[in-house]
Amino acid sequence: MTKINEVDLSENGLNPNNLLMLLLPFWTPLTPPMGICTLKSYLEPYGYHVRTADGNTNPKLWELNRKYFDTLKEFIPVDKQGNFYNIGYNVLRNHLMAYINNRDQEKHIELVKILVRTHYYCDITSKQVDVLDEILKSFYSILKMYILDLLEQEKPRYLGISVFSGTLAPSLFAFQVAKEKYPDMKTVMGGGVFADQLTMGSPDFDYLVEKTPYIDKFMVGEGYNIWLKYLRGELPEQQKVYSIKDINSEVVDIACRILPDHSDVNVEYYPYLSATGSKSCPFHCSFCNVSKFWGEYRQKEPKQTVSEMLDSYKKDKAQLFFMTDSLLNPIIDNLSYEFRKSNTRLYWDGYLRAAEPVCNIDNTLLWRRGGFYRARMGVESGSQHVLDLMGKKITPELSMRAISSLAYAGIKTTVYIVIGHPGETEEDFQKTLDMIENIKDDIWEAECNPFLFFYTGQANSDDWSNKRKLLYPEWAREILISQTWIYDGEPSREVVYDRVFRFVEHCNKLGIPNPYTLQETYAADERWKKLHRNAVPSVVELEDRDKYIDDTEHVQKLLLAKQNDDIEEDFDF
Repeated sequence: MTKINEVDLSENGLNPNNLLMLLLPFWTPLTPPMGICTLKSYLEPYGYHVRTADGNTNPKLWELNRKYFDTLKEFIPVDKQGNFYNIGYNVLRNHLMAYINNRDQEKHIELVKILVRTHYYCDITSKQVDVLDEILKSFYSILKMYILDLLEQEKPRYLGISVFSGTLAPSLFAFQVAKEKYPDMKTVMGGGVFADQLTMGSPDFDYLVEKTPYIDKFMVGEGYNIWLKYLRGELPEQQKVYSIKDINSEVVDIACRILPDHSDVNVEYYPYLSATGSKSCPFHCSFCNVSKFWGEYRQKEPKQTVSEMLDSYKKDKAQLFFMTDSLLNPIIDNLSYEFRKSNTRLYWDGYLRAAEPVCNIDNTLLWRRGGFYRARMGVESGSQHVLDLMGKKITPELSMRAISSLAYAGIKTTVYIVIGHPGETEEDFQKTLDMIENIKDDIWEAECNPFLFFYTGQANSDDWSNKRKLLYPEWAREILISQTWIYDGEPSREVVYDRVFRFVEHCNKLGIPNPYTLQETYAADERWKKLHRNAVPSVVELEDRDKYIDDTEHVQKLLLAKQNDDIEEDFDF
């Protein structure tokens, strides 16, 4: 076994062989943190002691999250509350950053007002900003105690934090707390934030590196081999940023068996376990960054994926899995066949693309009997014009047939809509509303998001480079660290957000849910059962880990279906 090649640091109060890996709030809980848990699995056989800590499940911190949004909602007019939480997280993450960088109270109050105005298109008062600030004051007080307690327990030589857009400010705060307490501790930042908000090569990335002397190293991209080589002293110590280019683009073979080690985290906080059958995506949609971040598309053998999921089930007793794959289409048939051969039934949820095979009910029934639980569909728009602009290579009609075919099999359908893609007109938007109405009973959940623009990293970033515009004033950069860029064209941001509010209102009238809480999810599942005889079990049923569920043998081909069953084409990727 390889040990860290370090001098004895015991006089500094740190354990030279210890690593502490963290995830901090707020990252909407779905699965235990896969990144840090798989790093633990990968590094420990080489002789390193890795402790993982999931601050994202701290009940006191989540109570303050609830309090923040409940309070903010009181300040926002009802007609501006459409998609309240999705939009609100952008306000919260920037407010969290503004709070820890507040050096001028007058500027701080002005900035928080701008945050609210540019998302809800209404104004709040200075006193209301003060009320929200008090909540964040409590948040950071509790977070500091949480961080110091972990550091005192572990005294790690290395602190690694997996960072996402919503966790950036608390993560930077944690790094500062760690460096103040233990100046000799090596602090390392990685995570999904480098896939979008802080893409390597963007001005924001360079600015972050410059403004964070309390972070020793940045690791961009798949971290397994970067971490290992860094710990072994095989990377230049004077270098602050490491990426896969620094290790000759060596990524771990996807066939390498790395199960998340959940021994340090409480899996019962989460409705799902996580699993992966492939990485990256064979498509290059204009607004997406997956293929640029993860590189070439690659798959595991289906037998291996199923075997890993069964092992995770035996260990953690959860039947419901979230597949982290960007796209399940290329592997869904073989996964279903493998699960059908298994003696244990698991249920799995993941992203699916509208395609002709999805429109065939023989296929969707096979998938349902194989445990496919929920299809997350990037439908994006009901307008062919917008879909062509996106490079989606699908049609609204194809999406509708695919969604209905999945619903017929009882598989829950989540429809994702992007509102305000460059070039979207009011007529395009109306077509999206019409499409949703036409298939309302076949949609379990409809979630819309305003088009997000990043400085770089998206498939069309170069084409849009002359349309970049800062959302917030130049003086806000030092406060927010990471700037928010928008597309300066049609439709305007205000029009986009008005359409978002109208979309949510339209779905509410149609009775289509967009559940946020467990109670709302339960209500959505009950609606689904009433609409579809082949409906999958509810999340509440599957959360009971003392109970084993297998309803797949009861799935039937119903006489009421009207489908085009003569399509037997293979997937064309």
